[in-house]
Amino acid sequence: MDATTMDASVTVSERAARRIGEILKNEPAGTMLRVSVEGGGCSGFQYKFDMEREKAGDDIVINRDGATVLIDPMSVEYMAGSEIDFVDDLIGASFKVKNPNATASCGCGTSFSL
Repeated sequence: MDATTMDASVTVSERAARRIGEILKNEPAGTMLRVSVEGGGCSGFQYKFDMEREKAGDDIVINRDGATVLIDPMSVEYMAGSEIDFVDDLIGASFKVKNPNATASCGCGTSFSL
């Protein structure tokens, strides 16, 4: 499966798009949210969220309700079928990735294993 096939399978929930839009309003024009997967974390891989002003030529771009999310092709391989959501509950507010490929995750919600 190539990156162009997989990009449609990573989605951004309405709640996440709304929160990303609120965050980006306070950033310079053209700022986007980059979501990536890195080695490490308590379960083997972890999600990383960064503000980014420039898009790489091979980035997957997801636009929803004025929010722009960038994902590099390597990270998309680990995230295929995932939904990026925003959760505001008793333990705090944060972005969560609902990843069907993850076989385990940790309590912090940012680390997972395959």
